[in-house]
Amino acid sequence: MTVTAPVVKRPVEQAAPEAVKHRNPVRWVVLAVLLALLLLMVGPLAAVAVNAFKSPADYAANGPLSIPAGLYWDGIVDFWNRVDFGRKLWNSFVTSLTVAVLGVVLSILNAYALGIGRVRGRVWFLVFFLVANLLPQEALVYPLYYMSKEAGLYDSLIAIVVIFTVIQSAFGTYLLTSVYAEFPRELLDAAAVDGAGKWRTLWRVVVPVSGPTLAVLFTFFFIWTWNEFFLPLVFLVSNDNQTVPVALGVLQGDKMMDATTTSASALIGIVPAIIFFLIFQRTLTRGIAAGAIK
Repeated sequence: MTVTAPVVKRPVEQAAPEAVKHRNPVRWVVLAVLLALLLLMVGPLAAVAVNAFKSPADYAANGPLSIPAGLYWDGIVDFWNRVDFGRKLWNSFVTSLTVAVLGVVLSILNAYALGIGRVRGRVWFLVFFLVANLLPQEALVYPLYYMSKEAGLYDSLIAIVVIFTVIQSAFGTYLLTSVYAEFPRELLDAAAVDGAGKWRTLWRVVVPVSGPTLAVLFTFFFIWTWNEFFLPLVFLVSNDNQTVPVALGVLQGDKMMDATTTSASALIGIVPAIIFFLIFQRTLTRGIAAGAIK
């Protein structure tokens, strides 16, 4: 005779759906707050873009928040020709790109010596770079102005490149040192066994592994240098050497700048930085994700 064990039916757990229901209001609140913050950030940019394509008569009749009756391109064309914006755009691009490349290279060399090389006085070097990051630019104006005058680099893009390469690399060194301090020793030992010296290990092992972090640094250095205003305003007095932020700031007090032309200048000034950010958005995402995984 075969005895069949009774089948015991377990009650279906209902906690998960209830937990989801309880979490839904919180999610909606978070989404509403994020949406409000998004509108707060995008709203001014949208207003600038709308007014850039609005005629002065349309702006005076309907105000800054109205939709333009038609696309008015004269404000953008007038600003572009008045300030020779193509040259300003080129100055900003060359300066930002050069600073980004040199800043990353200098950060790699410094961080390799401090993080992996473990040089003596490593902590004091890190404190120095941290203090350098905390110094306001206003405190650096006079000594930098005096040194640039003595070196014959005043009113030159080279002076801006040198200054911001040092400033950006101070931050990059402080960040990369903490990354390289946790670098896998197994990779370094394997490279040493294969006969690679320190220089070859740096460029064949360390740099490729830390590529996502370096890409993030490069993007930040480019955008930060592009948006710099105070020091370029002091050091670039010639019209031919000015960058985009300086050109925009100098023309703010111009009596010939009406509201629509001012909006057009602001739109032209921020569009290159936005395009650059959108191009390297995936690079930023990969770099941040790689840092989170590590």
